[in-house]
Amino acid sequence: MRRGNISHSTIRLLCVCLIVGYVFTPAEAKVKKYRFDIQVKNVSRLCQAKPIVTVNGKFPGPAIYAREGDRVLINVTNHAQYNMSIHWHGLKQYRNGWADGPAYVTQCPVQTGQSYTYDFNVTGQRGTLWWHAHIFWLRATVYGAIVIRPKQGTPYPFPQPKFEFNLVLGEWWNDDVEEIVKQGNKLGLPPKLSDVHTINGKPGPLFPCSEKHPARFNLVDPPERNTVGVPTGGWTAIRFRADNPGVWFMHCHLELHTGWGLKMAFVVENGADPDHSLLPPPKDLPQC
Repeated sequence: MRRGNISHSTIRLLCVCLIVGYVFTPAEAKVKKYRFDIQVKNVSRLCQAKPIVTVNGKFPGPAIYAREGDRVLINVTNHAQYNMSIHWHGLKQYRNGWADGPAYVTQCPVQTGQSYTYDFNVTGQRGTLWWHAHIFWLRATVYGAIVIRPKQGTPYPFPQPKFEFNLVLGEWWNDDVEEIVKQGNKLGLPPKLSDVHTINGKPGPLFPCSEKHPARFNLVDPPERNTVGVPTGGWTAIRFRADNPGVWFMHCHLELHTGWGLKMAFVVENGADPDHSLLPPPKDLPQC
């Protein structure tokens, strides 16, 4: 098995979801089940094909849809040669750090031929987030959107748009991303820049061998931020309330910085009552 440092790619990903503001009749929370098969597939971009790690053979991977209050079960089965873990970026894992996903921080990765079911409740939040691989640079191709709609009967906090869709911004390297990282580490230099930026996995009509996919999107309604940008010579103050027991990974969101050691973890101990105590680990938690 391949093992290594926890890592991120330099993907800058933004999911913008415009959801029609219908009003629904009240209904109970549901259990949403998904299956993620981690598999290698040949994908062609910029006039050439290469094998990449995908979820269900898709690049980007499938979107997850749920309502506030739902329970989500995502069974991840790893058919690739790389160890795998999935992080549900921005999802509040109350008392349930076991489902957060950073490899070697909150879980050991899912090894080749093994499965793990991420089991979490969507509590106290709505909007569009994203999921991605949280080991090596695999999130260069293993990522997708999470769309959380309000509870039934709760209106959306913006006017009704004409239509809705997700935009996922990413990057594409013609060469093997893991080999690019190895070469950079060997030379003591940052890995080379990507060959093209992508929208929903496509480079756009200005590049050779590209499909034409016109896009319109809303930049009026600002999303909640869970990543802070700090300019050169700048600083930021981060405050958080320690009301959720577990181990929570904090790191620079540029991959090369993570490899240089800009990462840490907050350890929050149990509180005084059961509602502020960590749940026991699931029986199928991956072993190292």
